[in-house]
Amino acid sequence: MKYAIVESGGKQYKAVEGETIIVDRLPVDAGELLTLERVLLLADGDQISVGTPLVGGFEALASVAEHFRGDKVLAFRYSPKKRIRVHRGHRQEYTRLLIESIGKVGETARMSKAEKTSKATRTAEVQNEADDLVKIEGIGLRVAKVLKAAGIVTFAQLAESQADDIQKILTADGLRMMNPEGWIEQAKLAAAGDWDAFEALKKKLVGGRVAKPAAKKSTAKPAKKS
Repeated sequence: MKYAIVESGGKQYKAVEGETIIVDRLPVDAGELLTLERVLLLADGDQISVGTPLVGGFEALASVAEHFRGDKVLAFRYSPKKRIRVHRGHRQEYTRLLIESIGKVGETARMSKAEKTSKATRTAEVQNEADDLVKIEGIGLRVAKVLKAAGIVTFAQLAESQADDIQKILTADGLRMMNPEGWIEQAKLAAAGDWDAFEALKKKLVGGRVAKPAAKKSTAKPAKKS
């Protein structure tokens, strides 16, 4: 595993390619690239280089994922004799950085560009193979997006999933009162290409559940009052 100990804002962080680090807020916009030039240690497998204090000729390229605020910290000052009670709250500003690449100065940008091109190619291949999950009764655009983010993009993948696992994915995104079992039954037929049975099952479902027959109105006449 390749990683580096980098310095930002006077603090040290372990930067690993493909992972994120949280640093004190930096004056850059989200999505921008920046270079962490102060590399104190570089490890590549069994080879470890320790700087004195810096490892010369190496840098870490990072992209700004987001800016956010930390949890609120409360401070309370109390002086009983002077009747002083002062509450203070503070939320620290942070920046989340995604480490794109670690390498020699000038090479990190080229490495990052090649990796992004490879990821874009893989994403395009997955999109070309993806099925339209919205065809399944009970799955809307939002649910399909949540399933896609969880790596479920085809009828076959949904058919092989467990209802409990799907429910956990939905609950984590704030989606409740749904029935993944009906989705899985439909996905099995769609994956097998049995569209006649798929459409027949789909007509029986409402929101992924078997539609209950409408209650019959009572034809009995009310009893006459004596």
